[in-house]
Amino acid sequence: MVERKKKKTKNWYALIAPSMFGKAKIAETPADDPEKVLGRTVEVSLQELTGDFAKAHIKLIFKVVDVRGLEAHTAFIGHETTTDYVKRMARRHKSKIDGVFDVTTKDGKRIRIKPSAYTNKRIQTSQKRAIRAVMKQVIETLAKNNTLDDFVKLMLDGEIGKQTYKLSKTIYPVKRVEVHKSELLEVPKVEVKKEEEEEELREAEEVEEEKVEETSEEAESKEEPEEAEEEPEESKEEKEVTEETEEKGEAEETEEKEETKEEEKAAETKEEPEGKEKQRKKKKEKEETKEEKPEEIEEESG
Repeated sequence: MVERKKKKTKNWYALIAPSMFGKAKIAETPADDPEKVLGRTVEVSLQELTGDFAKAHIKLIFKVVDVRGLEAHTAFIGHETTTDYVKRMARRHKSKIDGVFDVTTKDGKRIRIKPSAYTNKRIQTSQKRAIRAVMKQVIETLAKNNTLDDFVKLMLDGEIGKQTYKLSKTIYPVKRVEVHKSELLEVPKVEVKKEEEEEELREAEEVEEEKVEETSEEAESKEEPEEAEEEPEESKEEKEVTEETEEKGEAEETEEKEETKEEEKAAETKEEPEGKEKQRKKKKEKEETKEEKPEEIEEESG
């Protein structure tokens, strides 16, 4: 009997877009070994990443360059437009100017660009050459002045077409300029690691800044209590002064009360003798009136 080999359980790996597209989750792929995920390619429309329906005809191509856990990090290796979109642009009795240019970006990445320019009418071959030269000039200048990430963003946003459209007006009015295909000639292998190292450095810098802020806040908080401690001393002195003033005020009030009481007593003592004298005078007057009345009675009887 032939022994059957046990099948390995497959895991689903999430395909992650590069940092220029926000590290969004593109798709999932199954594999029983992470090494089998390396090198796989995936196509995604630009509409799915940006939500712009006007970019639905652009297909982005990503390649898995690193696997960590259940996440497969990808790198941008090129793009292309759909065939129906290209066919709509090319019409009879109109000219199409194609070009293929290999350029190097500011960070040393080599990329191949395939643009196409369209006119409303047929033009001469000399005019086609001149427009092709303009496209080459625009692409080379943008590549020299930008990194790969920035160059790809400008290309997908239509910056190459805008600049070519403006410069080619003197030769012949161009209807539209479109980069219908691009291809990265050297696939970056350590791109994800570099990005992660940069993120780690940023995080470390942020942590250091937070520590510095915390230390400064602690120092300020320590200085504030000292000031707060000094303030109570001043308040104690003020309290003592206020207490002394209050005691003095109370003593003065008590003295005033005692003086008023003494004055009232003296006034009462003065009033008492005067009242007695009045009573005595009244008694005398009554006695005198009594003596006078009997005399009058005697005289009348006589």
